[in-house]
Amino acid sequence: MSPAPTRPRGADDDTRQLFLERRRRARWSPWRWVAGVVVALGVVAAALWLVFFSSVLAVDEVEVRGADVLEAADVRTAARVPEGRPLARVDVAGIERRVEALAAVRDATVTRAWPDGIRIDVVERVAIAVVVRGTTVQGIDADGVAFRTYEEAPTDLPLVELGEDADTEAVVEAARVVAAMPAATAAQVASIAVTSVDQIDLSLRDGSRVVWGSAEDSDAKGEVLSVLLAQDDLDVEEYDVSVPARPTTR
Repeated sequence: MSPAPTRPRGADDDTRQLFLERRRRARWSPWRWVAGVVVALGVVAAALWLVFFSSVLAVDEVEVRGADVLEAADVRTAARVPEGRPLARVDVAGIERRVEALAAVRDATVTRAWPDGIRIDVVERVAIAVVVRGTTVQGIDADGVAFRTYEEAPTDLPLVELGEDADTEAVVEAARVVAAMPAATAAQVASIAVTSVDQIDLSLRDGSRVVWGSAEDSDAKGEVLSVLLAQDDLDVEEYDVSVPARPTTR
């Protein structure tokens, strides 16, 4: 009887080594996962520290755009941007509120300009008329907000003349009247006399007068007045648009 074939010794060694290697891998697999989590957490922690606490991404520059009536330095002073603070921790909403508190600012938008800047975009109010208070000439916008002063009244803006009993509301009403007019019509207005909120009269640059009444229906009144002024064949001293559906001339 022939002897059974014997397995080469080298094959047993290879099988044993493969078995041991698999056991070692199985034993270390959980630790590899733990090590990966630790490394990932370390990276996240480093990134958070870099963004929120380090001086690497701290505020170093404040840019102001849109300032014309105001000086950029005045906007920066009002903004009180905390230079040196990490950019991610800057309260941009708070900066916007402080800038919008400036009388000349109608709207402000504050954004982070990475890696180390704050940008402030301002929309300033636009003067559509002027009012004299004592010896001060103030420009008012479409909302009746006085936001700037002039050394003397500009000749291209209507002058609001207030009666003795007129108050702040009267200035607002006068501003509404000018804002409601087409630009070409408003340019022909020399002054606006406000006796009360219900009694507003305009003096045009050609010497004629406009009875406006109250500021109600000012859009319609402005359109009617524009049509009347466009009729060159009329020799008119007074326009009455207080009832825009039934305007009269004299």
